[in-house]
Amino acid sequence: MPGVREQLGFGATEVEEPVPLEAIELPPPRVEPPPSLTHLFRSDPYERVSHALGRGYRDVVRGFRGQIQDPPDLVAHPGDEREIEAVLAWCAEERIAAIPYGGGTSVVGGVEPRIGDAYPGAVTIDLCRLDRVLEVDEVSRAARIQAGARGPALEDQLREQGLTLRHFPQSFEFSTLGGWIATRAGGHFATLHTHIDDLVESVRAITPGGLWESRRLPGSGAGPSPDRLLLGSEGILGVITEAWVRVRERPRWKLSRGVAFESFASGAEAVRELAQSGLNPSNCRLLDPAESELTHAGPPGKALLVLGFESAHHPVEEPMRIALEVARDHGAQVDQGPRSKPDGEDAVGAWRHAFLAAPYLRDTLVALGVLSDTFETAITWERFPEFHAGVMETAGAAIAEACGAPPDGPGSPRLSCRFTHVYPDGPAPYYTVLCPARRGGEVEQWDEVKAAVSERVIDAGGTITHHHAVGRDHRPWYDRQRPGPFAEALRAAKRAVDPEGVLNPGVLLDP
Repeated sequence: MPGVREQLGFGATEVEEPVPLEAIELPPPRVEPPPSLTHLFRSDPYERVSHALGRGYRDVVRGFRGQIQDPPDLVAHPGDEREIEAVLAWCAEERIAAIPYGGGTSVVGGVEPRIGDAYPGAVTIDLCRLDRVLEVDEVSRAARIQAGARGPALEDQLREQGLTLRHFPQSFEFSTLGGWIATRAGGHFATLHTHIDDLVESVRAITPGGLWESRRLPGSGAGPSPDRLLLGSEGILGVITEAWVRVRERPRWKLSRGVAFESFASGAEAVRELAQSGLNPSNCRLLDPAESELTHAGPPGKALLVLGFESAHHPVEEPMRIALEVARDHGAQVDQGPRSKPDGEDAVGAWRHAFLAAPYLRDTLVALGVLSDTFETAITWERFPEFHAGVMETAGAAIAEACGAPPDGPGSPRLSCRFTHVYPDGPAPYYTVLCPARRGGEVEQWDEVKAAVSERVIDAGGTITHHHAVGRDHRPWYDRQRPGPFAEALRAAKRAVDPEGVLNPGVLLDP
């Protein structure tokens, strides 16, 4: 606790304890499965509580306090597609909400059975038993993998063939392939192959209206893509059961360097040139001075670019040399650490450690009275400077008001930004908020900030989410972002495959 207060300048004086599971009161299940399906379902408190929330700040706070307002009535654990079909058929017949569930790492209310009185009950369909790599095509470099496979298990099975999917979202340890596809998850690469979209070859899903399976192809111009319709569908069109994904040899050559800039703006100009250069660095994450200081990654008062290249086929010294020349042209200072750093104790290593540790600190920060959350977006380069200034201004004011703390000086809230991914036409800025929490009112406190920044992002032409998905929490702004005719087309598609409207109601569309 003293370390947190010393680092941030704020935090509670007493550590709060989470409410134990046995103290959480749940309403009894409202529905019962038919005898033929009873063996697939569980309804004990642990199952219902552990599937009631995702992993966003709002979820962590409510789980910490034992505030489980919308638990699923039952949790299904099907072991194959036939059992998924049976569960969906029963849900459709009884008009019970069915919530597909992978690793439960949604940060936007995507797996929360928040259905109100519109349905007689809610069933969560947990795909954890579908966790295998079923087939590897070494010639075409693709693998058929079940949707419930979590990141580590998936990689362990591919490693036996000397291959990797090389998709590492921050939730990698707990999230699943099906969840990545359903939410269009962003992964390891900061350029080129940034989203799971780029790695999907074909998808298979079970819908109430029948099997949905696309043809395996390297590319196709045959009308709208059935894969693209499932990518980002967030479980409203079907339960994704498996996919063919593009894999690659494991990288043999890696280089990382930390590059300091006098300002975030000068670093952004260098990153824009790198993104448009065709060098395609695997890592090209720019941290503003506040983010760099928070992670102890770069020199005080400087922006830091975490730059990396990797390859399974050739050394990467030359592309790194060219990239560093580009950075120096924009006034960069390149670190003097070791040139090859698998786990180097340097700026890159410090940032990597902070990045990987961040999700695990949320429970601790809630206990210590610290509000900690993020929001992210994407915008084109020519609009970025004005856009970023406006978002920082709005967020700073909203945080100061919600936290009741001065916008600057000792103990002031922390607001920082980094680029998670960059494209030739624009960056994906990712903002982190840390401020004193109002114990007992944290959810409302964050909702105030989130609403203010979301309005500013949408009004300024950005996207409400770059890789966090829509869920239920982003719905008001997603509705404003998408074209009206597209919304109608999506509703029509859902009616066609899910006529009773039981699949994840409230996500992307109204029930």
